[in-house]
Amino acid sequence: MDVLILLRWLHVIGACVLLGTGAGIAFFMLMAHRTKDARFIAHTASIVVIADWIFTASAVVAQPITGALLAQGLGWSFSEGWIVLSLALYVITGAFWLPVVWIQHRLRDLARTAAADNAPLPEAYHKLYRIWFLCGFPAFFAVAAIIWLMLARPIFSLW
Repeated sequence: MDVLILLRWLHVIGACVLLGTGAGIAFFMLMAHRTKDARFIAHTASIVVIADWIFTASAVVAQPITGALLAQGLGWSFSEGWIVLSLALYVITGAFWLPVVWIQHRLRDLARTAAADNAPLPEAYHKLYRIWFLCGFPAFFAVAAIIWLMLARPIFSLW
């Protein structure tokens, strides 16, 4: 198999994993949150945390590696506008994803405590959930924009 074809395949799969896992995690956390059931939220958040570490984190590491190898193999300059913009959006995505990972751990722990105490979810849970929810939008749309840039490769100059 051609190395460039393999790199393209790995890069596309990584992009799908980033977008799909992000959307899936958001959906399942939202559905669990709507139940207001601390036990269900704790269980769902536990699975979400595992999924984020297994799938999202591995894709986060693989994307820049496969992207750099592809650009080098295809002779693309790292200063091309669509690549620079993609990298900037990738950094923005990371700036939102890192706090989200920490928040998911806290949401899980707060829901576990509430479930164990047979108590309602604390205000700290609701505050963190709102932050988590708001952080998801820019991260999701940044990844979607990166995928568009990756496919369209528009020609433009940033300087």
